[in-house]
Amino acid sequence: MSEQAGSEPGLPRGARLGVDVGMARIGLAASDPDGLVATPVETVPRVLAAPGNGSGKGGGKAPRSAEGTTADVERIVAEAAERFAAVVYVGLPRHLSGKEGAATADARAFAKRLVTALEAAHEQAEVRLVDERMTTVSAHQALSAAGRKTKRHRSVIDQAAAVIILQSALDAERAKGERAGELVEVRTVHDTHD
Repeated sequence: MSEQAGSEPGLPRGARLGVDVGMARIGLAASDPDGLVATPVETVPRVLAAPGNGSGKGGGKAPRSAEGTTADVERIVAEAAERFAAVVYVGLPRHLSGKEGAATADARAFAKRLVTALEAAHEQAEVRLVDERMTTVSAHQALSAAGRKTKRHRSVIDQAAAVIILQSALDAERAKGERAGELVEVRTVHDTHD
């Protein structure tokens, strides 16, 4: 009898989330507790202003909780808690050359805010960045092949991109027997004084 994918050494069971961070929307996908299949969850509206910044799109204040977490991050934390997620994979949009640009910096900053919010909520899920080059292009192609008009279904594209990010990470987990991507850690002032 073969072992389940989630019971391999070094990979405890637990759902995984996939996040495709965009400037207007965030695609969200989830896996089963054994990390076999990624499925779409929803598209979350993006909040561009970070807590304390107050300069959201159009100059208005960004909606945020009493703890200072924006609504988009709160929604992902809630999904992680509901599914008892072990890992949240955030897509890292590098250029085809592998170089990082403004979108990469934005995804890294978002991932750090997500780590901080998960810790504040006492959630144990780790956040990892995974290469997402070509995921949106692949999502467009898949939806077009299925006969969906991509212009009218932008939120579906974001979810499809999140599914591709997550499924790629799940496949890498199975191939290597370890978590995919780069672990995101947030250092506090206390951590820097040894």
